[in-house]
Amino acid sequence: MPLVIGNLVIEKPVIQGGMGVGISLSSLAGAVAKEGGMGIISTAQIGFRDPDFKSHQLEANLRAIGTELKKARETAPEGVLGFNIMVATKQYGLYVKEAVKAGADVIISGAGLPVDLPKYAAEAGGKETKLAPIVSSVKAASIICKMWDRKYRRLPDFMVIEGPLAGGHLGFSREQLADLGADSEDVDKTFKKDSYEEEVKNIIRFINQLEEKCGKNIPVVTAGGIYTGEDVLHQLELGAAGVQVATRFVTTEECDAADAYKQTYIDAKKEDIVITKSPVGMPGRAIKNAFLERIQRERIAPAHCFKCLEHCNPNETPYCITDALIRAAVGDVEHALLFCGSNAYRAERIETVAEVMRDLVGE
Repeated sequence: MPLVIGNLVIEKPVIQGGMGVGISLSSLAGAVAKEGGMGIISTAQIGFRDPDFKSHQLEANLRAIGTELKKARETAPEGVLGFNIMVATKQYGLYVKEAVKAGADVIISGAGLPVDLPKYAAEAGGKETKLAPIVSSVKAASIICKMWDRKYRRLPDFMVIEGPLAGGHLGFSREQLADLGADSEDVDKTFKKDSYEEEVKNIIRFINQLEEKCGKNIPVVTAGGIYTGEDVLHQLELGAAGVQVATRFVTTEECDAADAYKQTYIDAKKEDIVITKSPVGMPGRAIKNAFLERIQRERIAPAHCFKCLEHCNPNETPYCITDALIRAAVGDVEHALLFCGSNAYRAERIETVAEVMRDLVGE
């Protein structure tokens, strides 16, 4: 069953999650869109490979937005393509506007509540760009919908519910993760699946009521911990219109990351996947390595500030997250932050995007 978002028809109801820095760029996003899913490019330090990145970080990133989308479109001319843009990004509004101007079909936004996303999109002439907030609770979904409606007379075109088993930065506090049993090294046994899924159902009910009231179709997509076709089917049975999958696409030939980064997923054991504290104060899920062990012992003072996140003080941050994530993307894995989802240890080999899509949703 396709995922229909306004005038966009995604043949297979799979959104490839945005992964930065440099993990989901044009190669991965284009390949997923070509196979009938929705390909998503992460704008997090998207221009890190450009020669002037250190000296003109903002300009390099904004330039790369258009470059990466153009390359993805060459792979999937008829595909649905867009961007994941973190609210926590410095100059967030400029990134949204540049994505709209570049011709993004969709913008998905989290790492904070994207209360002004419609404003920035409208200022760039983005009437056709579909907008989706990432939420993790009924409260967050309600706040976003009420604020968008009151301030901009607009509602989300679709909504992504990201759960506690996702990778990278998580929309939960450490205490919330502990309450759900999602911070354990053995989440298969500790995760309170029923409690979390009740919240998912409540969000879907809230959106369904909003749809009836406003006469607008707002598909709900679920994310976090989805790895197999059985997982996809279960989410659809919960009431989701589609799923967002990230970790499963890392170990593909088309993923933009270095082979050494992909190999860390294949080599990882269940107990290697842990919750760590990001420099911006949010918990995140990553693979244990020498870097994580080092930052528990000492501060790694940034050699250069990339001015990437709103709430980061280079004089106090325990390490530079941009530097740590760039090292991951280029394959310097022992000196890198290796973000991953809870199922990363299940990867056994390098696949193609086509194989992953077949496993998730069949032909």
